[in-house]
Parts: sequence; structure tokens; C-alpha cells
Amino acid sequence: MISPATIDEIKNRMDIVDVVGDFVNLKKSGSSYKALSPFTSEKTPSFYVVPSKGIFKCFSSGKGGDAITFVMEIDGLSYLEAIKYLAGKYGIEIEEEEQTDEALEAQNRRESLYIILNFASEFFQDLLFNHQEGKSIGYTYFVERGFSDDTIKAFHLGYSLNVWDHFYQKAREKGFQEELIEEAGLIIRKEERFYDRFRGRVIFPIHNITGKVIAFGARILTSDKKQPKYINSPETELYQKSKVLYGLFQAKQAIRQADNCFLVEGYTDVISMHQVGVQNVVSSSGTALTEEQVKLIKRYTQNVTVLFDGDAAGIRASLRGIDMLLEGGLNVKAVTLPDGEDPDSYSKSLGTTAFQHFVEEQGQDFIRFKAAMLMDDTQHDPVKKAGVIKEIVNSIVKIGDPVKRAVYIKECSDLLEISETVLIVEQNKLLLERNKDKKTQPKQVQSQDVATELLPIEDEQVESLDIGNIIAVQEKESIRVLINYGKESIQNHEFNDEYLVNYFLNEAEEIQFTHSVYNKILEIIKSKAREGIIVDAKYLLDHGDQEVKDVVVELSANKYEISEFWQSKYKIHVPHETEHLKDVTYTNILRLKFRIIQYMIEQENEKLKNISDQDIDDVLDEINDLKKMEMQIAEILGNVIVK
Repeated sequence: MISPATIDEIKNRMDIVDVVGDFVNLKKSGSSYKALSPFTSEKTPSFYVVPSKGIFKCFSSGKGGDAITFVMEIDGLSYLEAIKYLAGKYGIEIEEEEQTDEALEAQNRRESLYIILNFASEFFQDLLFNHQEGKSIGYTYFVERGFSDDTIKAFHLGYSLNVWDHFYQKAREKGFQEELIEEAGLIIRKEERFYDRFRGRVIFPIHNITGKVIAFGARILTSDKKQPKYINSPETELYQKSKVLYGLFQAKQAIRQADNCFLVEGYTDVISMHQVGVQNVVSSSGTALTEEQVKLIKRYTQNVTVLFDGDAAGIRASLRGIDMLLEGGLNVKAVTLPDGEDPDSYSKSLGTTAFQHFVEEQGQDFIRFKAAMLMDDTQHDPVKKAGVIKEIVNSIVKIGDPVKRAVYIKECSDLLEISETVLIVEQNKLLLERNKDKKTQPKQVQSQDVATELLPIEDEQVESLDIGNIIAVQEKESIRVLINYGKESIQNHEFNDEYLVNYFLNEAEEIQFTHSVYNKILEIIKSKAREGIIVDAKYLLDHGDQEVKDVVVELSANKYEISEFWQSKYKIHVPHETEHLKDVTYTNILRLKFRIIQYMIEQENEKLKNISDQDIDDVLDEINDLKKMEMQIAEILGNVIVK
């Protein structure tokens, strides 16, 4: 178990912008940073990082939290795994406290899988460098491919001996359980015996984006036709091949810096391009692209360049899968290598400088590339040409931006020598077919969980909502002000300075919140205020339960912020609520009381439906008193002016 002191040191050292920036391409936006959501497919940024509060908030997916939460969400890690990752990032030595037998027995199974996979990776690399068979076969193969020792170590390449159960026996000697080794995909059970999955092969470890080994690819070096050339780990709890891009861990920083990602087919293509200095490259490992892989690329760049081998048949087979990049909102270019070449062979043939220049200069817009290539096959055949036109327009339809679609339609009209109107008609037909099953549904507020919706609080906008929801909205606004500005100093009625939180608690002393999580937060604030502690967002993120943390993150992140550029250019001052905190707080308290009174009036009116004649006067008097209070507060609200 990691000691609390170590966790505190990690929390003190970690920088939310630095941590998130390793995975997402952030752009400054006022006092915050924003980006496209790494969790969903979107075209408008809804992912925000607030460095002053150490939090992120994704309005698209609803996820939010601190740097630890982000690392857990982005790569599916446990809390312990995320802490260890951040400790490694900041060079913090982990102090562990002695665990009980029960704690050891209950250790997270995912962590155990990571441990055995890391052991396997180190074991295979040790065989490559230090075992006679590994050196003579595996190491020689990599050297012949042109890989240096530094490159081999950077990708943790290895070798597995051509022995039935060599790894299995070594893993058992280290104390790993058979079930765990099998679950990690490293051995195969057959008739109550275990055999190594990877035998007599060079090993390519596959990493997640935080650098942990999650699977392996392995290539055979003999000409045994009974054996597949490549085999991969089976899918496990840690490894789903549709969600992984080979080389992304090594390439992510280079992709962000270049604002472009090269996409190739195989392991050695990625490694060879790294070897010649082109490091912003990943591979789908020979599988068709998936939506999850497109999202991975989109975290780091909007631009993708696909490198095609010189084989024309292979290019045509890949075209349909590349459409998914367009559908994901990426800008796609294509580079075709000469016949018989692949990125591995051609990078060696040209050398570093020439190959870098080639891939940079030869990039061609994917739509034009696809049109030119497919038209070569028509040979003036009208039927084939019509089919090609439909296929190209089908690719254009994948593009979400209507302006981009219009530009491509015009360019393809010139390229294909066909009327732009005809292409537009075909495009509209495909768009209608694609959308015919989609039904637009109005967004509804769920009464049982208004905490998930950022609702408006203006009177005229909420009159049609259930009064219980409206009260919860005002409670939510109260919590937002308290956790963001509770430590701010304002003048009280006696013109003395006091903390805003104390001002609020004094003014709303008799109020108890109706929504459970808001009331939970309010009670924490009240309790700590009695101890002289002012609770803010950081305190709640450190000490609150998950329900509290979710609300705090949502209310701490501001999705909309006035651009400093526009304010500076046009000399327009837009007042911030911090300039009028007392008015903001007082107004919100009045609104809350106003809604509570309305709720009480509603309840009293309900009583009138089933009440005896002798009690009716009392109820009517109560309603009358409440109505007077309602009018008084309404009058005050109408006179509250924010200067």
C-alpha cells in the first residue's frame, strides 16, 4: 500500500496541464485550456482544464476530476496504477506501508496482470541480448533490419526461445500462478498441460498510452508454412486490439509537436521510421481501423497522413477503412510509396534526410488521391466511372463539416469532369439515407438527478419546470458560489470584512437544502466553518466521496469565458461576478428563499383539495402570509442591481 505521505507529495507536485497535456492537445482559452474531448467524437471543443483549481471537465462525456482521475479515465487504470504512473512521471520514490495478508490477497487483479506482462517483456529482452539462441537468431534479425540497440530498447523488443514451455517454467519459478499467466495470454492450456504461446519468435511488446505492456506481437523467422507469420496476444481485460495503436506511447509527443500522425501497417514500419527520425508514426497492426483508434489519434492531432505500400491492390483494399478517419473529423492525406516498397524498406533505401523529405513533400489530399486512383481503373467505361463517382461521393459524405464537403464536391467536379449539381444531388441522397433512422429528441431534465444538468436560473426560463427542480437549481448555484468564492472577502451589514461563506451561512441560516448531494456539501461547509476552516473545491476533491467530487468538478469548470483578445481589441469591459460577489450571493439567497416559499404555497394549495371546512381558514391565512413574503422578496429581487 502506498503511504499517504507519498500520495500527498504526488498531489503537491502534479500539474494538471502537464499531465493532461501528455495525452490531449490543449489550447489556451482565457485562464483555462480547452481541447476536443478525448472520450467522445466531437467537432467542437468541450473539454476544459482549469489549472488554478487543478481539475478537468469534459462537458461532452460528463467526466471530470483531478490529474489522478484523468489518468485513470484516459487509460482505464486503477487508482493505485494512476498514482504509480504519476510518481514515475515526477520522479517521486514510492514509499509503501506493510500490507496485511488480507490486503495482499485482495490485490487488484489488473495490477497483477500488468506485473506478469512487464516480467514477460523484460524476460524476452534479456533472452535477446544475453542468451545464445536469442543473440544468434533474434538479435541478428533486428540488426539486419537496421535497428540499433537504442531503438531495440526503446520499443522493448525481445525473443522467445524455441522451447515448448520455457517461459511458463520461468514464470512459475518466479511464483506467478498458472491462471494469471494464462489470463495474460502468455500460455496456452492443452489437455491439462501448458505451452508458451510465443515460441521461436521475435517479440514486439504492445504498450498502452501510459507505457505499460498490455500484450505482445510475435514474428516467426523460419519458413514453416504451417505456422502464421505473425501471432498476437488474445484479447484480455487489459488488451482490446480495436482500442490500441502500436507505437502510440513512443510517438504521442512527436505527433503533438508535428501536429500530424503518420499511419502505417506493421510493427517494423513504425520502428524503421523512428530509426530514421520520423517519430510521429503509429500502426493499426494490420487490422482495419476502428472508431476507438481514430479517437486515439484525435487526442493529439487533427491531421493524419496514411502511408500506402506500392501494391495497388493493397491500396484499394485499404481505401474503405480510411473513410473512417474522415468520418472522425480528421484531415487525411495519403502518400504512395514506389512499387514493391513499404515504409520499412524505403526508409532504409533513401536514408534519413531523403525519406523525411519524401513523406513531407508527397502528401496528397486523400479525396483527390482516391479519385485519381480509382479513375485509373475505369478505362473509359461509363458504368465503372459511375460506380467510382458514387464511391468518392460516399467518402465526401463522411466529412462532417459542410463547408469542407462543398469544397471537395467542387474539386471532384473538375477532377471527374462531371457536373457539380449531379454530385450535390448524389451527396444529398446519401445524406438522407444515412440520417433517415435518426430521430431528434428534445433534451429533458430528469427530476431525480438535476445535478447532471447545468440548468438556467432566470425566473422567466424556469417557470415551466417542476418547483422541486427549480429549488435544486438554486441550491446548485449556491454551492457553485460557495466552493469557488467562499474564501473571498466581502463587506457585511456592519461594513466589516468577512468571508463570503460566513456571510452566506448567516443569511441562509434557516435553510436546509432538499437535493441530497448539495445538502451533503452544505453540511460539510457548515461543519468546517464551525472549526474555522473554509471549505473550497480543493478540500472537497481531497476529502469528498465520488458523488461530491463529480459535482465539485462540474461547478468549478467554466465552459464559457470572455476572450481577453476581444476585450483588449474593442476596449469592452465585461464585469466578472467576482466584482459583485456580495450582490451575487445575496441575490441567490433571495432566489432560493423565493422558490422555497413558492413550494410551500404549492403544498398549502394541495391541502385545500382535501381539507375540512373548519381548517380552511387556517390554510388560507398561511397561504396569504406566504404570498406576502413572496411579493416582498420579488420586489427586492426586482431592485437588486449589479453595478
